[in-house]
Formats: sequence, C-alpha cells, structure tokens
Amino acid sequence: MMFKRKFYGSTTMGERGQVVIPAEAREILNLEKGEKMLVFGVKDKGIFLTKLSSFKQFSKELEKRHAEINEILEES
Repeated sequence: MMFKRKFYGSTTMGERGQVVIPAEAREILNLEKGEKMLVFGVKDKGIFLTKLSSFKQFSKELEKRHAEINEILEES
C-alpha cells in the first residue's frame, strides 16, 4: 500500500493542549467537527493522528489477512 504524503503547514499548541488542524488538511481528509481521532505516540519524538473510522477499516483489513501476515512474519 502506497501512502501519499503532504505537508499541510504548522500549528501551535494552545494553553489547554489543543492544536488546530489546517483547513486544507481537514478538507482533503474529510475531517468533520466532532470527528473521533486516535493519537499514537512515536517514542518521545512526536505523535500520529488518525480518524477512528479509518483505523477501524484498516484493522478489519488486517484481521482478514491475519494468516497471510503471520506467514510473512514467520519467514523474517
């Protein structure tokens, strides 16, 4: 699976720990007000945000391919 990467700009964390996702990113990624997001930490280097709905879809795909993925992991 190939991921297209795009830089959407920068943002600043407010006093309450909130950040604003740039408008262009919200539009392209179809992010709506109230959208549930998952926040993953990448060690102490940064964070990764994803829509809960996208993660659920990805998780279902992994589940379907569980046996295939295990074979690949065992070969490594």
